[in-house]
Amino acid sequence: MTAIAVLGSTNMDLVAYVPKAPRLGETVTGRAFRTVPGGKGANQAVAAARLGAEVVMIGAVGADEFGVRLRSALTSAGVETAALRTVEGASGTAHITVDDEGANSIIVIPGANAHVTGLEAGDDSRIGSADSLLLQLELPLPAVLAGALAARAHGVRTVLTPAPAQPLPAGLLAAVDLLLPNEHEAAALTGLTDPRQAAEALLRDVPEVVITLGAAGALYAARGREPLTVAAPAVRAVDTTAAGDTFAGALAVALGEGLPMPQALAWASSAAALSVQRPGAQDSMPTRAETDAFASTGPAPAPPPERGSAATRRDGRPGGHS
Repeated sequence: MTAIAVLGSTNMDLVAYVPKAPRLGETVTGRAFRTVPGGKGANQAVAAARLGAEVVMIGAVGADEFGVRLRSALTSAGVETAALRTVEGASGTAHITVDDEGANSIIVIPGANAHVTGLEAGDDSRIGSADSLLLQLELPLPAVLAGALAARAHGVRTVLTPAPAQPLPAGLLAAVDLLLPNEHEAAALTGLTDPRQAAEALLRDVPEVVITLGAAGALYAARGREPLTVAAPAVRAVDTTAAGDTFAGALAVALGEGLPMPQALAWASSAAALSVQRPGAQDSMPTRAETDAFASTGPAPAPPPERGSAATRRDGRPGGHS
């Protein structure tokens, strides 16, 4: 069993399902509404735990009903929450619109996550005891940098998902072992829309890059090696929310267990492909047994979407949002 520490956000996802996302100034009638635990950090933690890792979550929730539910969801998934602090005020929220194509748009309100500005007592040892540290950018950058530096000091593999995309300090990138953007984030970081060119540019700052490419799979690049693309399974997408986080958690598990990168990418793509066939964020994440079976046999016919979820599209989308 690999040990993974996650320093990141916890949000309650407020999800509206609509035939088509509204344009600016437009009102549309939705089909359904769901309130489900999410946040990029918590999503990655749950994904890794369901896939067999020993996971500790470092972050914060608010002193509200959402905070209670967010902590309970993590605990139920097998994630250690002793380092998940409760702070005064509201928990983080994400306001998500999912359309009939399975695509989503998201507004994140940080809430309690904004209070995580650095490491607290015990966090350094929690990170040092892990095989991997998963980071995202829904916490203040000083906290992300502190976590990366702690991992580097302990020789812990650091995986950074640079989302939401923003300029990154050189000191942070210098402490990252594997950068994991989707193609849009890679373009935002480099100004280059071609994923191979973007990966080459990113390798100036980090030793390894995986760019998720939606239905086209994932591109892996490392210094001194030829780039490698791994295809994504073709499945019917119901909701791509948290597909990227599922991929990140699965990839950390696979690498922590010693799988070579090509096999690790294929296994992570299988986990993400399973997640997009179900609505929601953490609710959609597969178990270890499901992922192993899917990876070994390929996709089974997907069931029709639940009423109130998005319509179908044949698209694995491991590079999906949130």
